[in-house]
Amino acid sequence: MQRFSNTIGALLFFYYVKRSDMSDIQYVTKETLELMKTELQRMKGVERPAASRAIAEAREKGDLKENAEYDAAKEAQGLLEAKIAAMEGSMSTVRVLDEASIDTSKVSILTRVTMTNLGTKKQVTYQIVSEAEADLKSGKISVTSPIGRGVLGKLVGDTAEVQAPAGTLKFKIENITA
Repeated sequence: MQRFSNTIGALLFFYYVKRSDMSDIQYVTKETLELMKTELQRMKGVERPAASRAIAEAREKGDLKENAEYDAAKEAQGLLEAKIAAMEGSMSTVRVLDEASIDTSKVSILTRVTMTNLGTKKQVTYQIVSEAEADLKSGKISVTSPIGRGVLGKLVGDTAEVQAPAGTLKFKIENITA
C-alpha cells in the first residue's frame, strides 16, 4: 500500500488538480474506487496528523517570523489539504462500472480490444479505461487518449483512423472482450 501512496497517489493528485471541470463524471472500477478511498483515508488519518505534529514541533523552536521549518511545515500542510479537497471533489463525481455488464459487441470503456496497426502489421491489445486508471505498461489506455477516442464505438472488423502526433494511424479491430 505504501507504493500506491507514493506513486499512484501522486499521479491521482496531479490528475485531479489539473482537471478544470470537476463536474465531469469519472468512470472507474470498484477496485479503483477502493484504492481512492484507501488513499483518502491514509491522507486524513496518517498524513494530516503528521503535518500537525510537524507544525507544533516547529512552533516550539521559537520566533515564527524567522522559522523556515515552520514555514515549510505550513506549506506542506496546505498542499496536503489541497490534495484531500481535490480527492474528495473527484470522488463525488465517480461512477462505478460493473465489469459484468460490459457490452462487448463494440469497443467501450473497460473492454479489451485487440487490433492490428495496418501500417506496421503489429497486433496490440489494450483495455480501455478511465484517465485515472490508464497505465500503458499494463496495457491500459485512457478512453480520452487519441487511440482510445479513435477506437471507441468500433465493431470487430472496423478500421479506426487515429490522429496521433506522428500522423494518422489506422487500426483494424480484431477482437473485443470484457
